[in-house]
Amino acid sequence: MTAALRVDSVTAGLGELQILKGVDLEVPFGEIHVLMGPNGSGKSTLCHVLMGKADYDAGGSAQVGGTEIMGLPVDERARAGLFEAFQYPIEIPGVTLDALIVEMGEIAGDGFDERIEAASDRLGMGQFRGRVVNGGLSGGEKKRSEMFQLAAADPKVAILDEIDSGLDIDAVREVAAIVEALRSDQIGVLIITHYSRILRYMHPDRIHVMIDGRIVRSGGAEIAEELEARGYDEVRRELGLGPAVGAVDPLAELP
Repeated sequence: MTAALRVDSVTAGLGELQILKGVDLEVPFGEIHVLMGPNGSGKSTLCHVLMGKADYDAGGSAQVGGTEIMGLPVDERARAGLFEAFQYPIEIPGVTLDALIVEMGEIAGDGFDERIEAASDRLGMGQFRGRVVNGGLSGGEKKRSEMFQLAAADPKVAILDEIDSGLDIDAVREVAAIVEALRSDQIGVLIITHYSRILRYMHPDRIHVMIDGRIVRSGGAEIAEELEARGYDEVRRELGLGPAVGAVDPLAELP
């Protein structure tokens, strides 16, 4: 069966800095996967490369629902069914949330209006739809807005980059519940994080650990518990990787 997201031997670098060193990953439709790793391990770089950020010298293969996306411009990747929720959602001056949703509707399939109204009610977005995208919103409200945009896009793959970043505990619970509600045999979800706290409130199908630009371990929820108890340095020692070298992608924190 075709996976929602399939990544084969993806590499990426900035000049002489090699960040991704051959990433292999598969997220089936209907599943929620989590990519964990310490700062500088390449998690956000993988997100940027999949979304088509042009700064990288990238290679390998990435498919969304069987469609090869490497080499495509950003808009064509989105049309193929790829969606990203940003770690730090930015304000879009002069563009209201409703105007953005209307633009999405121009290329949406059947059932768009019904899907949007249901999502708006569920997420309590009515009071925000006439406002500038992300303008004056709290961290939790920005994440809810992105989940609303995700419902509008109705993608095959949703990449959620550090969706728990900057949230208080109530907002973390709320976002976790929203992600769990996304489960469908029409979508695969990849959550990128380096904390395990959001995983306490949801049930991911598989967890992958990235260190030094490679996925070094995959398994069930027990992996997050081990990382919480032992840390990433212990994983490095077990794999004979030596101490962290501190190579950090200077673009990793940019939207």
